[in-house]
Amino acid sequence: MDCSACGSSVTLEVGPDHPPSASLTDALLAADEDECIEVSRNCWNCGWHEERQVRVASIETTEGDEITDELAAIESLATLEDALAEIRRQRRLEPSTADTDAGTSE
Repeated sequence: MDCSACGSSVTLEVGPDHPPSASLTDALLAADEDECIEVSRNCWNCGWHEERQVRVASIETTEGDEITDELAAIESLATLEDALAEIRRQRRLEPSTADTDAGTSE
């Protein structure tokens, strides 16, 4: 994530009710319904700062066995191959992130 003012990298910090190392994903997964999560973005280069609040409107959960049950219900290998081909097609259509991943190694 880049600073809208100077283009430098920004840090993302999750509200005061979470440890400093908490990620936004962890905070969302641990949240209760109607909980408000505070998030701040800070640029240590130019001092830009933004605060946002995310309110959890509802929570839907599924049992972990659901995916296993669905896979067991698919008896045709062709169905799985078609699903994989569709996923790959969708990924090719998504905007490329090559510019942002240029500095990382695989």
